[in-house]
Amino acid sequence: MRPVRSSVLCRLLPAPFALALRSLVLVLLCITPHCQAVQAENVTVLEGGTAQISCRLQNYDGSIVVIQNPRRQTLFFNGTRALKDDRFQMVLFTPRLVRIELTNVSVFDEGGYFCQLYTDATHHQVATLSVLVPPETPTVDVKQEAVEGGEVELTCVSPRSKPAATLRWMRNGREIPGVVSQQDNGKTFSVSSTIRIPVERKDNGAALSCEAFHPALGTQRRVRHYRLDVFFAPTVRIVPPSGILREGDSLSLTCSVSGNPLPRNIQWSKINDTLPERAEISGPTFQISRLSQSHNGTYLCQAQNNFGRAADHYTLLVYDNVSVTTTVPPTPTSTQPLTSHPATPTLLTRSFVLDPKDPGAVVETHSAVPYAVIGGVLALLVFTVICVLIVTIWCSVRQKGSYRTREPILAWY
Repeated sequence: MRPVRSSVLCRLLPAPFALALRSLVLVLLCITPHCQAVQAENVTVLEGGTAQISCRLQNYDGSIVVIQNPRRQTLFFNGTRALKDDRFQMVLFTPRLVRIELTNVSVFDEGGYFCQLYTDATHHQVATLSVLVPPETPTVDVKQEAVEGGEVELTCVSPRSKPAATLRWMRNGREIPGVVSQQDNGKTFSVSSTIRIPVERKDNGAALSCEAFHPALGTQRRVRHYRLDVFFAPTVRIVPPSGILREGDSLSLTCSVSGNPLPRNIQWSKINDTLPERAEISGPTFQISRLSQSHNGTYLCQAQNNFGRAADHYTLLVYDNVSVTTTVPPTPTSTQPLTSHPATPTLLTRSFVLDPKDPGAVVETHSAVPYAVIGGVLALLVFTVICVLIVTIWCSVRQKGSYRTREPILAWY
């Protein structure tokens, strides 16, 4: 009597009993020394990489081994290629191990690969292929221009990854919380993180970064660096010359301008007047040679961009040297006699120059001329003449008195 196969018996029994009987037969077969079985190993690979799918056999006796893809298309039949896809290669076929290799893996290759062993009862195991898609370096999108005093909205985008990447905004070593959104694109995910930050002039050029983390990168990360571009109105400052200016000197002014964008045109003008004919303008530099007092006035430097206008002014005051001559009476000294006599004037020359610390002040200087000695000599001469006159007059008066005394005596005789 021929034995009844389990498959025939299962067809004769109702479905619930057939399933129970099939399970019982498999258990009994596997506990016997000649039980055949197959095992499969799950595989994880990066997109674009190479995956090796292995089927391990137990007690293989030459039965048929079939490997199928997730769409249940037969790839290999007992080691023979069945599907025309050159990316699949049979690299090993032994009684213990069957291994195929898949190159240039894509997310569409993901799924369960069936290792089937056809014996009295079909055995199969599924090797699950998982494909990781690491993110590329994220991009930064700016919704609108960053203007001084306003806000800027920045969006960091990772368009494709599997599983979804994790994004993080950083500034000066500190994380900036962002609003995260995620979109399922079927096999992959796109992720974005948006931040809104207030900006001032000082924030122009500030460094930010968006970092993308992913299991496929391990401890590494993809980083996109970004520098803030803050627009603001210009500022203008005229750098004045050092010291005071006199007639004949040269004037050179520099107009220091900042702004974003930097103003291209700088305008020089003179308030309530036209620029001198000798004025030379070269961008931010303004020069006048051989100054005169006719150049006095207020000069203006102006600059503008799309976000505002600014100006600064400089008042030019040209000075000249002043020389003044005055007559000053001499100062009595202890060596002069206390007699009354006409004073002899002494000429002193006084020069007046401008004080560098105070351009409006005039400083008096005396020349060192020995007029005091000359005055003393003249006074001594005058004093000697006076003394001689006094003695002469006194002697004359005495002689006249003696003559008058003698006249009565002669008359008496």
